Amino acid sequence: MTHPLSIGPHAVTPPVVLAPMAGITNAPFRTLCREFSGGKGLFVSEMITTRALVERNEKTMQLIKFDASERPRSIQLYGVDPATVGKAVRMIAEEGLADHIDLNFGCPVPKVTRKGGGSALPYKRNLLRAILREAVSGAGDLPVTMKMRKGIDDDHITYLDAGRIAVEEGVTAIALHGRTAAQHYGGTADWDAIARLKEHVPEIPVLGNGDIWSAGDALRMVRETGCDGVVVGRGCLGRPWLFADLVAAFEGRPDDVVRPSLRQVADVMVRHATLLGEWIGDESKGVVDFRKHVAWYLKGFAVGSEMRKRLAITSSLEELRAGLDELDLEQGWPVGAEGPRGRTSGNNRVVLPDGWLKDPYDCAGVSEDAELDTSGG
Repeated sequence: MTHPLSIGPHAVTPPVVLAPMAGITNAPFRTLCREFSGGKGLFVSEMITTRALVERNEKTMQLIKFDASERPRSIQLYGVDPATVGKAVRMIAEEGLADHIDLNFGCPVPKVTRKGGGSALPYKRNLLRAILREAVSGAGDLPVTMKMRKGIDDDHITYLDAGRIAVEEGVTAIALHGRTAAQHYGGTADWDAIARLKEHVPEIPVLGNGDIWSAGDALRMVRETGCDGVVVGRGCLGRPWLFADLVAAFEGRPDDVVRPSLRQVADVMVRHATLLGEWIGDESKGVVDFRKHVAWYLKGFAVGSEMRKRLAITSSLEELRAGLDELDLEQGWPVGAEGPRGRTSGNNRVVLPDGWLKDPYDCAGVSEDAELDTSGG
């Protein structure tokens, strides 16, 4: 059931994309997911702020470092100022920093929407058009894609207008998260919206995002919406092997699923922490950065609350391995390991700039300080 997906000159087979997630989809995590997929699929960087990239912020330059085996190299950019976005895209193209550029218009985090960015921005149709035009013209031969949500809230839906603007400005593909900014990650993703967008912009590939917790979910989304591919975010938290399941499912082997024992999960955890330490250049900092992943990896397994807490405060590989070795590692894959992970909050008031909703076409009020100066979300 493999549908070839073209992102410019890049064939993505199977049509599976790792969603950018702040603090998660750095080079080590992408490496793990790619290893499980056998190198198949597309794996996008954390969100990179255009202003920080143009200013060559040290943290940002570290975030855009790709492993030698990563092809194509995909960078997701966040920006609200067309000129700055244009500069960042030209820098990537001229210096050969990536092979594909994705633009973020989906982030619902208040510090982003407060400035008119992320999922707030497509409401301003002319501003969206100006940013897309600058990005596509600055990218040269590099394909430019975008990720967005349905809109700000149920009263301010933007995805169909945004999709049409994207086609007109030369965007290569669109990913739609079937939620509004107000929903954050709560409730159920609206897959019908993904189907409507596909009908609305038949000229380019549409990728669906939202509530893909298993390979079966991915196949069902493609079947029900007609989308050209899937973008997987929270579903792979603590589950990098989901990409092996996805490859198998799209290649017609839906029953070929990875169900690791706790021993195998523990080995992946140590490898993940090790890769982080090598990437950061400091083992202890790598293990500390890994702490946020512990609960996701252990979900559903019989591990006492005290041990979970202990593992979540380790600061060396030796300490992490020793703690894991105290567990009953012969446990098989638990029923409780399936289903949602990560943030599930919803129905939040979207924080917007003053007067943002008065005019969907007026771009006034978006100032240069709306550009975040740090990357990673």
